Amino acid sequence: MQASRRRRPAMSNTLYYQPVQKREAYYLPEFQTLDNQLSGNHSIYHSPSTTSFSSNGSSICHQESQMYLSDVRQSPETNYGSPISGSCITDDVNDFMHKLKELETVMLGPDSDFLECYDSSLSSSIASQEIDSWWQMMEAFPRRDLKQVLIACANAVSDGELLTAQVLISELRQMVSVSGEPIQRLGAYVLEGLVARLAKSGSSICKSLGCKEPASFELLSYMHVLYEICPYFKFGYMSANGAIAEAMKDENRVHIIDFQIAQGSQWVPMIQAFAAHPGGSPHIRITGIDDSTSAYARGGGLNIVGQRLSKLANTFKVPFEFHAAAMSGSDVQMENLGIQHGEALAVNFAFTLHHMPDESVNTENHRDRLLRMVKSLNPKVVTLVEQESNTNTAAFFPRFLETLDYYTAMFESIDMTLPRGHKERINVEQHCLARDVVNIIACEGIERVERHELLGKWKSRFRMAGFSPYPLSSLVNATIKTLLDSCSDKYRLEERDGALYLGWMNRDLVASCAWK
Repeated sequence: MQASRRRRPAMSNTLYYQPVQKREAYYLPEFQTLDNQLSGNHSIYHSPSTTSFSSNGSSICHQESQMYLSDVRQSPETNYGSPISGSCITDDVNDFMHKLKELETVMLGPDSDFLECYDSSLSSSIASQEIDSWWQMMEAFPRRDLKQVLIACANAVSDGELLTAQVLISELRQMVSVSGEPIQRLGAYVLEGLVARLAKSGSSICKSLGCKEPASFELLSYMHVLYEICPYFKFGYMSANGAIAEAMKDENRVHIIDFQIAQGSQWVPMIQAFAAHPGGSPHIRITGIDDSTSAYARGGGLNIVGQRLSKLANTFKVPFEFHAAAMSGSDVQMENLGIQHGEALAVNFAFTLHHMPDESVNTENHRDRLLRMVKSLNPKVVTLVEQESNTNTAAFFPRFLETLDYYTAMFESIDMTLPRGHKERINVEQHCLARDVVNIIACEGIERVERHELLGKWKSRFRMAGFSPYPLSSLVNATIKTLLDSCSDKYRLEERDGALYLGWMNRDLVASCAWK
């Protein structure tokens, strides 16, 4: 340990130094609700009915971010750098262990008992390693290259190199910022996921991220803001609704099954469109499926969703019924769907199938079971909208790289729409995106509910279930292109192989297609 006795300047003061930032507290004004709009004019907003970027009913990662974000609520003058001053690298090994434990406490909270399982391995490893080598490792990174340090930290976590991971974590704490550039903001949530993963227990993640969830009206507000500033959800819902409207244009009785209806707002423009149908609107019945554990995302139960949609339909004189199925999509059986003779059936899977566990998680493959069950109902059209990402069966490190790449594009696109100093930014990213990032990085097995697949894999599943592609509507495609005209020119819309892709620059983010 001779080399370790040579005094080194504090790493945090020589590498990646960032000035202290000050922020004002974040408050989000209430936005106009659907009921308010119905009581006045009929210019209805189209907020997302459900989104895997915001909520999913998971019992694991529906917690707010403690490590960085609880400070935002506590103080208007939060320092978004590390709460630990000076360096974690010291002359004395015992002092280093003390500093390391302080770091764990700050990052994971005082109830970090689940870290005891690897404390002993840290003690024995420290005695056999040269602290100088950690310093040299940090010097090898290009100054301020946050992305490379995140990747190195994930690699260390993947390889079980706990000391290396902890040193990198201590530096990353000083590099990330929930109010900085896109990679700094994303880095805060990615780092949170890495720290939670070190706990090696999904049941401990809630303890380490144990903050109160936002009130339902607040989350609705955040989701609405995200819906307005990013075209991804509008793109998905418009393309799905267009396929359904095309398939049902000559039908008198229409039954729509939505496997995650959430607020039900996807169907507001659909009801309006049916109201304007030549010869009058067909009779519409919607079966809304949603897990009761995600009720906060709707501002109430499924009955409230049904009441709102019924009120809208009555306003536009559309014959309407609503059937509630309060359960997880994975638990749905034939008898829960209320199928009636003489109705033309449409099934909607918008941002929801990736929540269904498949054979890699459970012996009962709900993903394929649901598709076979839906095919047996002989629907006229089935719509699929999903994030174009590969995180389902991927091992941790490639999954980390995929997640970092995907959400970097997402955060960059938000940066082009919402000004950097906008008061709503932290709330939107924290409540609508961060939990999904943490879930993908930190959780395994059944506790990881964010399990995306590329469209090629979804196509294979649909074909194995007996489906064939349903042609896209050229009218809808043109409408979506018009929507994107008002957005940044870095958004990219592409039609290929019977599907529509919406991307940011060279990265596909959302894919949409239809089946019959």
